[in-house]
Formats: sequence, C-alpha cells, structure tokens
Amino acid sequence: MSRFTNQTALITGGTGGLGESHVRTYHAEGANVVIGSTAGSLGRATDLAAELGERAVAVRLDVAREDDWTTAVAAAEHTFGTLTILVNNAGTQNPATTIESTDRALWDRTFAINVTGQYLGIKAVTPAMRRAGGGVIVNIGSTMAYGGTARYASYVASKWAIRGLTLSAALELGRDNIRVNVIHPGVVSTNLIHEPAAPGERPISDFYDPGPYAIPRLGDPADVSAALLYLTSPDASFATGTELVLDGGLLLGPALPIGVA
Repeated sequence: MSRFTNQTALITGGTGGLGESHVRTYHAEGANVVIGSTAGSLGRATDLAAELGERAVAVRLDVAREDDWTTAVAAAEHTFGTLTILVNNAGTQNPATTIESTDRALWDRTFAINVTGQYLGIKAVTPAMRRAGGGVIVNIGSTMAYGGTARYASYVASKWAIRGLTLSAALELGRDNIRVNVIHPGVVSTNLIHEPAAPGERPISDFYDPGPYAIPRLGDPADVSAALLYLTSPDASFATGTELVLDGGLLLGPALPIGVA
C-alpha cells in the first residue's frame, strides 16, 4: 500500500511547473488529487486529470475568490469523501519595479494571490480536515522571505507575510490534529525563472548563477515535491510550524571553491 492511499490532496496552481510536479507525485504515491486551476488553465487541468485517470479531478480555483474555495473543498469531499492535505502552491511574481513606481493594483494583485489566497485556503479546508480527523497544510513561500530584494518589494513582502500566517495557523490548529508548515524554495527551474515576468524584461535565469553555492545547480520541481511528501506524511507527525528552506545553500552565501582546503 502506498503512503498516501486514502488521502486526498488539494493542490492550488496545479498546472504550473511546481504544481504539476506535486500533482503527479502525490498521485503516484496513491493519493487522490484535486487539481486547482484558474479559468485560463482549467483546460490543461482537465487534461491532466484525464491523463492520470482514477483518483484525479480538476476544479476551477481562483485562490483570491472565497466562493471558489468553498466549491473546491465541496468537490473534494463529494468526490473522495475527505480532504486531508492542502498544498497552497499558487503564487505570482511581480515585474521588476521600484516601490515608488509600483502601481497599487500590482501590489494588491500580488498580495491577493500570494497571501490572501493562502489565508482563504486555510480557512476553507479547516472544517473539512476537522471532519476527517486531522490533516496537513503546507504553504509555499520563498527564500525571498529571509531578506530584501530591490525592485521586487511586493513579492518579497508577500512571502514574508506567509511566514507569519503559517506560524499563527500552526498554533491555532495544532489541537485539531492539523499540522501547518511552509517550504521556502530557492531558484527552481520553472517558467517563473526562465520566462520574463513582463514583456521586455529579462528572466531571472539571466541573472542567477548557482555556481558559487554549495549545491551548484538550479532546484528541480521534484526536489520540492519530495519535501512535500515528507511534511505531509506520518514521518513528519512531530513537525508543525516548520520552515523548510530548499535553496542549495543560496542563503548561506558562496561556498568554499573546489580544491581550496
């Protein structure tokens, strides 16, 4: 029997570079998967669910809309009986701009998706997880939540907010047998890194060289998916309020060069 048999995972942003990896990984481990997707990507989510076959369903889920969350949770319970895992994966990056030049609508959109979306997710799944006897929520943050980055203030501020949201939720929900943790990926090889955030911009991959760091490569979506499996499995039953950094040593700074004793 697989580790996640009889478990149901709702994964937001389920067709993105990280999200699709999480969907496929949980399904391969025996879980039922609910693929959350915006309207624009719902066709891709539906195709992915059809490809996976049994134990997969696609739902329209704009994470900033509370009614979408209500519908998604109801669909999970109706289709699979219970909802036990939430991966708050959906997120957005802002185009590079100074604070002075940041349009208010851009700021609000970044927070609506990155922060309000996770808050609404926690709020929506909590009653379902209580009905199931417990569950696990994992928020996806960023290593940008450990410092400042010029021209990305809205994204950085939103990721700092996720840290506080996670720790507060862990304290509130622990006695309901609901664990809440957060993963902070570094630079992971996805479209977010390799494609410009706005027309005319250069992608982040043009500026980032992993060579100086302890693990001199970009992260792979599978690295994050593997960490998710651990945090949502019984192996991590004593972990809540945990902040897991997956960055290849980026936050540590440059490593000792090869050959230097």
